[in-house]
Amino acid sequence: MEAEILKILQEKNHPRDWEALGPEMRPRRSGMLKNEPVYEFFHTLDDSLEVNLQSIAISVQPVKSYIPYHVHNYVEMIVPIVGECTVITKNDRLELQQNDLIIIGNHTIHRVEPISEESIVINLTLKDTAFTLNDYHFMYEDRVTKKVSSLLFSLLSNETQGENIYRLFRTHQDGKIQTLLGDIIQEYYHPDTQSNQIIRLELLTLFARLIRSAANEQEMITSEDDASVNLLSLLLYIEKNYAQITLEEMAQHFGFNPNYLSSYLKKHTGLTFIKLVHLQRVNVAAEYLTYTNAPIEQIALKVGYENPSYFYKMFRKNLKILPTEYREKYSIHAKKPIE
Repeated sequence: MEAEILKILQEKNHPRDWEALGPEMRPRRSGMLKNEPVYEFFHTLDDSLEVNLQSIAISVQPVKSYIPYHVHNYVEMIVPIVGECTVITKNDRLELQQNDLIIIGNHTIHRVEPISEESIVINLTLKDTAFTLNDYHFMYEDRVTKKVSSLLFSLLSNETQGENIYRLFRTHQDGKIQTLLGDIIQEYYHPDTQSNQIIRLELLTLFARLIRSAANEQEMITSEDDASVNLLSLLLYIEKNYAQITLEEMAQHFGFNPNYLSSYLKKHTGLTFIKLVHLQRVNVAAEYLTYTNAPIEQIALKVGYENPSYFYKMFRKNLKILPTEYREKYSIHAKKPIE
């Protein structure tokens, strides 16, 4: 990462003494974990400990400082830019190497152990107003096609689904991810015209790269009750095999009982297996409608619908528009009226 960015962060990571804070400065206690109090950190603070009202905010982890167990009502990303850090959750102790990235879900209890004086760790907070991630049913008036795997970030930000959920990504010093993080930090601390929009778009690009990395390596840690289950792995499997997938075949692939797999998906995404499959199919179909001139019946068959009428029904149900109307509105081949 560029020396200028590191200098900015080093200037903001001085130690802070939690015990020196008076009771009036401390957040409200919300419970106990491992005989230690848990606090509600429901306000994002800037590096001067002032309340930050921005929907996307960055702060620097203070070095050599104790921070208690706490929960947020927003999503938090923790990244050791230099050195390492250890994140403790309800059930796990996670060792993050340089440029690894952990995304902590809404209302997930955690803390970061004191970091060394040489380390630089950033905390990037995402409130529910930062993106449209909560609206994961893909039903928009404007054209928004998303992959099933992007549900992961919706779930992390959802108050009912996000509790005790986190995802750790091993980035293996991926240069493109480092560049994205560096640019996000630069835009945040030196804001200019369009900085907020640039940060938002670069974060979405970062999410896409993390999903692709997980799909390629399947190297990710999950905090679900059943540690053998990796939610993103399940979503990625649906994303890859949507056209011919069956619940029984998928359950066999992962070594689960079909009923258990169905219940697990419903519990952790709020959507049934077949709903997830339909979402993936219609969103892939939408891409074909946008970028090709292939007949709609051929597209329907390609994404897994032998009956074109049923395809029309599912497409309209999920995207609130007919395939013919969608193509007319969004196809790159359609003739646009001159204004």
